[in-house]
Amino acid sequence: MKLSTKGRYGLRAMVDLALYSEDGTPVSIQSISQREQISESYLEQLVRKLRNADILLSHRGASGGYVLARPADEITVGEVLRALEGNLKAVECVSDTAGACTHMDLCVTRFVWEKVNAAIEEAVDSITIGQLVSESRKHGRESASGEIC
Repeated sequence: MKLSTKGRYGLRAMVDLALYSEDGTPVSIQSISQREQISESYLEQLVRKLRNADILLSHRGASGGYVLARPADEITVGEVLRALEGNLKAVECVSDTAGACTHMDLCVTRFVWEKVNAAIEEAVDSITIGQLVSESRKHGRESASGEIC
């Protein structure tokens, strides 16, 4: 599995939002863009997906922007990545969807791919945005990226 910039930048934006909207104050796309060095137009696309997934709420007006829809400790990295990237499976052939292998019953490596997919799901679902905020603070960072990654 290789995450695109949607997943990587989206997580950075979520941590930034969590850091700067803790008191309920909406955070603007412009301020996230400046701190995280992500283009505003790209952030707007990511935020739209996160809003549609009920992860973010938008506030209109002069002091508008975005806030987390739930506390940061209740939003998992997996939830964010699925909203932005879709399926997180490393290998699609073992799923029950359209990309599944037609020879699954004969595949001796299926066991491996099922374990890899399960491990990815478990890892991303066990980490919350709140934990990433804590990590950011522990390292004394004012932005989610620290350095651009």
